[in-house]
Amino acid sequence: MTEALAGLAAVVAAVQRATVRIADSRHGGAGSGVLWRDRRTVVTNAHVVHGRCAVVRFADGTTMQSRVVLRDTERDLVALLLDAPAPAEPLRERDAASLRPGEIAIAVGNPLGLTGAAAVGIVHRPCGRFVVADLCLAPGNSGGPLVDAAGSVVGINSMIADGLALAVPTEAVRALFA
Repeated sequence: MTEALAGLAAVVAAVQRATVRIADSRHGGAGSGVLWRDRRTVVTNAHVVHGRCAVVRFADGTTMQSRVVLRDTERDLVALLLDAPAPAEPLRERDAASLRPGEIAIAVGNPLGLTGAAAVGIVHRPCGRFVVADLCLAPGNSGGPLVDAAGSVVGINSMIADGLALAVPTEAVRALFA
């Protein structure tokens, strides 16, 4: 394995530890989420969590209860507070506005029943309402992190439009906490 590919695999492994599977206890839906800034907060999409509580499962198998503490349906974001500190560390953040078209973008999530699946592509358009990336998302990726090649979160994966992945930029996530 080349050094570059080994480095990419290490980045994905680190992102997988901070990425969670979310089960909406009210509607039975499932999606992804990511630890945000501390070991008690998880950010995901509002369309992943419909009720006030959700079950969060980490890559190591640890399962925790959480409750919604912030919701912004316009930006499709929810912040969950875990009942206890997570068994993983949150990822670094990077302003999505600093991305350039052509940079590596990696989406990690739990699509189609898979755990910690990764999709790699490139940034198509760096910012605006969404970071647009040319990579494959599937149901279950919603709410998971979009990261750069260094593993810094640049967005929260939200949807697919015309075959492109759309992620809510980190700047919008920060605004949720303002």
